[in-house]
Amino acid sequence: MSTTLNTMINLSTAVPTVWSFSLHWLQAGMWVAGLILILWAAFRMRWPKLVALLVFLTMDLVMFGAFVRLTNSGLGCPDWPGCYAHFTPAQAHHQINEAVAEQGGTQGNVSPFKAWIEMIHRYVATIIGTLILAMAIRASWARKHGKQIALGLPYLLLGWVILQGLFGAWTVTLLLTPLIVTLHLMGGIILLMLAVWFWMRNRPDLPKVSTTVLTQVLVWAAMLAMLWQIFLGGWVSTNYAALACTGFPTCNGSFQPDANWAEGFTFWRNLGENPNGSAISLQALVAIQWGHRLFAALTAIIVLGATWNMSRYRELRKLALWISGLLFAQITLGASVVIFAHPLGLAVGHNGVAALMMLMLTIAAYRVSHLESRRLVGDDAALVPVTLQRAQAKP
Repeated sequence: MSTTLNTMINLSTAVPTVWSFSLHWLQAGMWVAGLILILWAAFRMRWPKLVALLVFLTMDLVMFGAFVRLTNSGLGCPDWPGCYAHFTPAQAHHQINEAVAEQGGTQGNVSPFKAWIEMIHRYVATIIGTLILAMAIRASWARKHGKQIALGLPYLLLGWVILQGLFGAWTVTLLLTPLIVTLHLMGGIILLMLAVWFWMRNRPDLPKVSTTVLTQVLVWAAMLAMLWQIFLGGWVSTNYAALACTGFPTCNGSFQPDANWAEGFTFWRNLGENPNGSAISLQALVAIQWGHRLFAALTAIIVLGATWNMSRYRELRKLALWISGLLFAQITLGASVVIFAHPLGLAVGHNGVAALMMLMLTIAAYRVSHLESRRLVGDDAALVPVTLQRAQAKP
């Protein structure tokens, strides 16, 4: 808990801001030049590989975001989008060393390790944003040249990743405000879901399955329940409430622990504080942790109901088995995090399996959906701007 205490003490003397852009024009130019190269590569990549790469990198980003949060690296570079106005932490080593000395060691918000963790997270996020921009441009180009392509999802992805970037900035400039950090996590999860849905539209080898209405309802209910459960897990993490309950399955030796639900679920407030500025109580942290556990039980029931119904269809049995296996792994990891006092590896794994479950549930929701949509597969060359097609045709 000492790291948590140091984080709260450091933030209590800082001043949050809504907007800050720290890069000098030359440093910003370096960043833009790198993204232009990525954009060029995305234009040349075959469409199915580009979509699959987006899903892979988004999944990585969600898991790495959990690592940033769990290692308290969110303020490793306390400005945005650079690190002490530099493109890399290596260029800012002097400022980082000064900050470490001022805070009395690397146990505070800033350290070379935390700076690199935070910046790697930003690098991957901007790469993903560039890939989505390339996909929107390619889809628009194909539509302009007569292809029957629905542009709603590519544009939605582009708008969402821009919003997610803003939340990433606010996470830093608003000094790890719990609701902002939790919404940033949820934005990453929803971005993953959108990317997976987009990927499934480009997978003719995984067609939709005709199922009963009950199966469809249960699958969608499982996906939405899991989404809310991830929000509750993020609320636990961003409020440093993971160790508020000791013991499993009880909380501090009771199934009815002393909990302050109103205080725990007052969403808009600073880290470690109530809206009136007083310190948040242990009972509030207990409510946050216990609420996450209680809803986990309900989520497990809904997910098992969905997978049981999915298993009735031969085409969905393997997917149902995967989701069920991930559910039991998630329960085991959640219990282990509490029993072994929140070790980093288990906590990151707990977050990662949750993201994998959302990925699989999104695939399931797509496959049981009866809504028809126009795919983006077919003539892959139509999705490449003419200038690049000519370049590729040259020997």
